[in-house]
Amino acid sequence: MTVSIQAADFDLSTEIAALRAGNPGVGAVASFVGCVRDRNDGSGVSAMELEHYPGMTEKSIDAMIDAARQRFDIRGVRVIHRVGLLKPQDQIVLVAVSSAHRGTAFQACEFLIDYLKTQAPFWKKETTPEGARWVDARVSDEQAMARWELSPAGAVLERAV
Repeated sequence: MTVSIQAADFDLSTEIAALRAGNPGVGAVASFVGCVRDRNDGSGVSAMELEHYPGMTEKSIDAMIDAARQRFDIRGVRVIHRVGLLKPQDQIVLVAVSSAHRGTAFQACEFLIDYLKTQAPFWKKETTPEGARWVDARVSDEQAMARWELSPAGAVLERAV
């Protein structure tokens, strides 16, 4: 399984071992783990709740992985994104990429996390001292989008559905 949207936490070493298993051509694995911070936009955050549209979110991430496979010579990919109630320091997301060489693994991993962060359809509710607020989990990162020649999030969603 390449993409998992789940409430449960994940174990990095288990996921990396599975990504490498049975592929002697793997010479490098690059990974990114995102965690819940205790602050966002100048406010304290005591919790966040992530939601998604089942089926649509996975399809969007699969399209992102297909784009990465077209750009980079990668052997394997694993993306896990958690949903539900999360607290500061909880893991939110894992992107791991295997390839024959480190440069490719690093580039593909960076491409995938930039794409995931700016394009994937997730919504979050942050619990702050001022109260709860729903926000689009996608961030506007024009520099990342330009570096990879990505379209605005809406265009990706239309293609993915």
